[in-house]
Amino acid sequence: PTPTAAPPWPPTAAPTAPVGAPPGAAPRRPFAERLPSTRIIAAAAGLVLGIGLIGGAAAGSWLADAPAHGAPAPEEVFAKGRDAWRNTPADTLFPRTVQGLAAGPGGADRTWTRIAVAPDTDCSATYEGPLAAELAPAGCARLLRATYVDATRTAVITVGAQTTKADHTGMMNLNARFSTKDLGTRKDLMPLPLAAKGTPAADFGPDQRASWTVRVLTEIPVVVYAVSGFADGRTVTDPQPADAAVQPGTATTPGESGLGHDAKGLADKISATFRTASGVPAQPTEEMP
Repeated sequence: PTPTAAPPWPPTAAPTAPVGAPPGAAPRRPFAERLPSTRIIAAAAGLVLGIGLIGGAAAGSWLADAPAHGAPAPEEVFAKGRDAWRNTPADTLFPRTVQGLAAGPGGADRTWTRIAVAPDTDCSATYEGPLAAELAPAGCARLLRATYVDATRTAVITVGAQTTKADHTGMMNLNARFSTKDLGTRKDLMPLPLAAKGTPAADFGPDQRASWTVRVLTEIPVVVYAVSGFADGRTVTDPQPADAAVQPGTATTPGESGLGHDAKGLADKISATFRTASGVPAQPTEEMP
């Protein structure tokens, strides 16, 4: 995706200067002569009352219609989500820096910095591993991926966002299948990492994967996933799904190292950027800094 320039705001009209009485105007009549007659007062009062009733009815109608005009229709959001990957700058969908307030173990704050972005591509097992076959029923329009490192430069996380070709029913069916069959927690379906030479993720390979999560979004045709590992290239023999690794007291490598929190936290944030780009109102836990 390439950045697009925002249209300029229209110029604000200058306020109109007050107009005074023209030179040589006739002298004003005495106050008593300028008072309106009783008939004029009654007519004016009736006019004001009528305008007030009409205005009140119009205001009530406007207030009643405001929510409908303020929120886009689900069909509009879904269609916009299908093109978010092409119409939204990469720095918006995958921000250079992501703040995860209270996203770490014990409610600690996390900061992730983007260190690699892959060119947008077609979906295939080359980039997604066996997960690609499970997502295939929804079709693939485009795949975007990026890798981040945490503030201590000890954890690396790859985030992927696959835009599908499915309609709303297709996304609901895909989500149901992942949920009922627990496909998002199967180790053999862990997403593949995106390594990048000359970065802390240079040695981030399949054997270094520690925790992961897969999100099938249903408001828009997008699947977001994240996989985390150690930046020093150490092998992890007991990878664990992020939802399990973030549970308090989890005595596993992903749980104690915070790698489960890294995968979950970044997946939350990138899901939020795609939803926002599509017009979905942001949830409190998904607002970007």
